[in-house]
Amino acid sequence: MDVLRSAGRGLMAVNKYLKGVLGEDSYDKYLEHHQATACATAPMTVKEFWRDKTDRQDANPEGRCC
Repeated sequence: MDVLRSAGRGLMAVNKYLKGVLGEDSYDKYLEHHQATACATAPMTVKEFWRDKTDRQDANPEGRCC
């Protein structure tokens, strides 16, 4: 059982790392920041967030592969 728990924790750590590298955790970080700064407005929905993020990247291209 300890081996399975250890393997599970390892897989969860790898999953969290990959989400960070790929940027999949961006919305979660946005929500944490929104809550920490006590913004008066409601947070963007997931769809609004990703649309805004891609629009900003298209308007201000930086060192990306595509």
